[in-house]
Amino acid sequence: MRPIWKGSISFGLVTIPIAVLPATSGSEKVSFKMLRKGDLSPIRYKRIAEVDSKEVPWEQIVKGYEYEKGKFVVFDEKDFDSVELESTDTIAIQDFVEVAQINPIFFNTPYYLEPMKGGAGAYALLRDVLAETGKVGIAKVTMRSREHLAAIKANGPLLVMELMHFAHEIAPAEAIKVPADKKIGAREKTMAKTLVDQMSSEWNPERYKDEYTTALMELIEKKIKAGGKEIPGQKRHAPAATNVVDLVKVLQESLSAAGKSKPAARPAKAKKRVAHRKKAA
Repeated sequence: MRPIWKGSISFGLVTIPIAVLPATSGSEKVSFKMLRKGDLSPIRYKRIAEVDSKEVPWEQIVKGYEYEKGKFVVFDEKDFDSVELESTDTIAIQDFVEVAQINPIFFNTPYYLEPMKGGAGAYALLRDVLAETGKVGIAKVTMRSREHLAAIKANGPLLVMELMHFAHEIAPAEAIKVPADKKIGAREKTMAKTLVDQMSSEWNPERYKDEYTTALMELIEKKIKAGGKEIPGQKRHAPAATNVVDLVKVLQESLSAAGKSKPAARPAKAKKRVAHRKKAA
């Protein structure tokens, strides 16, 4: 795994040289190509100049900011490097806050932080202090030509950085229409809490699988065997909303069913077969 950013974390006068590495992977996603319907010829996207409709090679493309209609100022990589912000090479922690105080909607993308030469001691110190206090460090970092808000967290033996949204990037919740509260009885709340208790368990991320991708790979395998013909399927209907009048009945049925085991995830054999078919080709 290659670092995507190198620099340091700082808090007070403490400096920790670190490398930032991706904590997520999109390798399991199914990708499709755009094709012409008539002959399945792949579609290519060209970079066309507006003024003369001619294709432009990559080496002739530059980045420009339109400050007035039709007027641009051009930027190259040296210009971006000359932006004098501390966050371009340092993740400077500005505040330590209780993680429970942060609305989860602000969190975006996680990254691993790896200590570099000379930083192991201070890295461990910051990690342990964050773990023991239940706090996160709030900082800013410039990555990929833009500045991000970031939270530095303890995660087992590691420090992780989670990029965050700035406040102005969050759409106001007032725009969401929520109906007026309807009176819910004490009996319904007690039954709902009991249902939550029955469905509660220890967090185990391995229990949750991407069933859609598995089903999609099975469908791909079926279409390959059928020579690309349409595969008939069952039409799904969205479940109706639970009426307040029916809450007690629905909760009772849910409580009786809560102890039953969940269906096992479908195996990923179809995906392996397709992968093997690609290699053979």
